[in-house]
Amino acid sequence: MEPEENIKLHAIMIPVPLQGHIVQFINLAIKLASKGLTITFVNTHITHQRLMKAQPVSENSSDYNIFSEAQKSGLDIRYTTISDGFPLNFDRMGNHDQFMEGLFHVFSTHVDDLIGNLVNSNNQNPPVSFLIADTFFVWPSAIAKKYDLVNISFFTEAALAFTSYYHMDLLKINGHFGSQDNREDTIDYIPGVQAIELGDLPSYIQDSEPWGTMHRYIFKSLEDAGKADMIICNTVQELESSTIAALQEKKPFYALGPIFPNGFTKSTIPTNLRMESDPTRWLNGKPKGSVMYISFGSLANISRQDILEMAHGLLLSRVSFIWVVRPDITWSLESNLLPPRFEDDVKDRGLVVSWCSQIDVISHPAIGGFLTHCGWNSVLESSWCKVPMLCFPIFTDQFTNRKLVVNEWKVGFDLSSGRILKRHEIAQKIDCFITEANKLRINLEETRKKLEDALSENGSSGRNYKQLICDIKSKIQQKSKSNKTSFI
Repeated sequence: MEPEENIKLHAIMIPVPLQGHIVQFINLAIKLASKGLTITFVNTHITHQRLMKAQPVSENSSDYNIFSEAQKSGLDIRYTTISDGFPLNFDRMGNHDQFMEGLFHVFSTHVDDLIGNLVNSNNQNPPVSFLIADTFFVWPSAIAKKYDLVNISFFTEAALAFTSYYHMDLLKINGHFGSQDNREDTIDYIPGVQAIELGDLPSYIQDSEPWGTMHRYIFKSLEDAGKADMIICNTVQELESSTIAALQEKKPFYALGPIFPNGFTKSTIPTNLRMESDPTRWLNGKPKGSVMYISFGSLANISRQDILEMAHGLLLSRVSFIWVVRPDITWSLESNLLPPRFEDDVKDRGLVVSWCSQIDVISHPAIGGFLTHCGWNSVLESSWCKVPMLCFPIFTDQFTNRKLVVNEWKVGFDLSSGRILKRHEIAQKIDCFITEANKLRINLEETRKKLEDALSENGSSGRNYKQLICDIKSKIQQKSKSNKTSFI
């Protein structure tokens, strides 16, 4: 049998085709390849098309290899694309339930064909040995088993969100999940979690009727993740220590975060699915720490009324701001989402863009606060840049992340006392936030240090990378040994 240190590792990596997941997978692929691993990275055809449409014209072609710059630097990252089961011109968001049913039942066939071809190909050097699939897929355990690959589930959210899903059986037994009259008292029985409110759980668990298409898909994918050989998570041991320790008693669980691009600068690899505006020149003209950055991420929807209340709240507050308003941020078909003359009224102190490079903006010295939906990437990036957060979670894990930001780490405040935005409350909260932000910055110094320390060679995430690679090699050897035994 080949000595463990001589085993050459080759992973197939497949992210869910959503902006926040793709970014983390690409950053992780670069990190693993820089440690000597071979990576075959798989995007869907539509994801690749969107990445290309968001690029400068010179790179906008269907056969462009997004990892070409990484390959030039000596990293062994191969790139391929597959169908998600729908034509390129199919409206995936407009037919969301149909699309999710396709991911549920059809996408795995295309993955199976690709992995079968890669595993059985004689020209794969080194041969494929393990799969890193997004936790939010329903098929990895079956396909990994079929092709005898080590199965690694990559969870792109906080460990607190993972453990909430992982212990849904406990929540159900105790009456906090799965019925129309769920208990609403504090939950104090999830291992490693001292206490959590029902409203701090991921929204799919909070729902009183959790049996829609998305609920079935999410719960099935987390059930499948429980069958993985290992789980990797974009979090930091020191920020969620008791939660991670409790999970590690159940499954091999590795905190590898924060998974950022090298040097926390915009990646040379295309990761954005939308055309970007560059507000750098506008920000350069603003005093240090004077601008509020406002973004609700790449996916979340809010109502037109919420947009109007936010706009009027900003008018009342007099804060300088840069606000990302995606064309698809509401379900409204109206093209003019903002109040009449809004941009004229704020032109000296406010900038509205449809999309931008968040890393470039949030790391700019002019940014003094982040009004955020509390997506996990946003929380980690804001913490790294020591930018205090004003939190307005909208769905999925964002409520759980808000608990960490506001209650645990104390690096942010709540924007609203409920889920309904009111302009006067927004203005009041923004003004209060500006006044109190220095208290949050003291805690952010500590949070940033934990993130920084984790990434050092001997920090927790640095050690966990080494342990993960060692454990993958051991698992491959075990599989090889058992295959030889069964063959005999």
